[in-house]
Amino acid sequence: MRDIFEGTEQFQEKCEAVFSPELRQHEVPEMSDPDPVRRAQIQMKKPLPKRFYTQATVAAVDGGFAVLLDGKSVKTPLRNGLILPTQAAADLVCAEWQAQGAEIDPATMPVTRLANTALDAVSVNPDDVLADIVRVSGSDLLCYRADGPQELVARQSAQWDPVLDWLAEKHQARFIQTSGILHVEQPQAAIDAFQRALQAYNTVFGLASLHLMTSLAGSAILALALANSHLSLEQAWALAHLDEDWTDEHWGVDSEAEARRKARFVDMQAAYRMLNAVFA
Repeated sequence: MRDIFEGTEQFQEKCEAVFSPELRQHEVPEMSDPDPVRRAQIQMKKPLPKRFYTQATVAAVDGGFAVLLDGKSVKTPLRNGLILPTQAAADLVCAEWQAQGAEIDPATMPVTRLANTALDAVSVNPDDVLADIVRVSGSDLLCYRADGPQELVARQSAQWDPVLDWLAEKHQARFIQTSGILHVEQPQAAIDAFQRALQAYNTVFGLASLHLMTSLAGSAILALALANSHLSLEQAWALAHLDEDWTDEHWGVDSEAEARRKARFVDMQAAYRMLNAVFA
């Protein structure tokens, strides 16, 4: 059987050039700048690489499903094979490559960026990624409430309390709430229970997706609720921005903040789709 990972150096250099140097770093998500708006501005200043292939396809290989461009394998920026654990996950990545026009725009390929991060970064230190998600739960957004005005306090209670109640009932993880900015130490039993709940997703792609969802939502609890299908993507995203929406209602919408939120949602959606494709 022909080794699909054989290919010319020139072809591989073209593949790597699409995402280098942005994804040679071991952070999540893409790395040219943490601000999505600024990131887009940076990308606009760079000439986009020309499309160098006709057809993107998926092939079963040892270890999973590989994305191929004109029958040749694709490698990540750190030269790992772009191999996904399921056909559904590979199809998501393949669709992004196939959808490119005359030029290849990495900004339109959030699932591919996430796959690169999983293979190049998360696979190196999966325990550290898991620990980071658990660490966020210890100071989770849902546990820190406003001490005023009362309208906001009531809204947080009405919309965030049911998620914490679900977490306690479903996973026996009972987190303490506080108001203001003073840190509260969560019970170790709650942290341990939360970590046990994450074990269902303790794979390279599962952790990469959950870590990105946690980072974008500012809440590991919301990320887990979304992964467990307790919340829809839209519900989790709205709960993550409850405070922001309340501010917008009273002071008006900031256009730059709105643009950043839309850009972050694209990445959130990519992580959610990847998680579903891996664990469907």
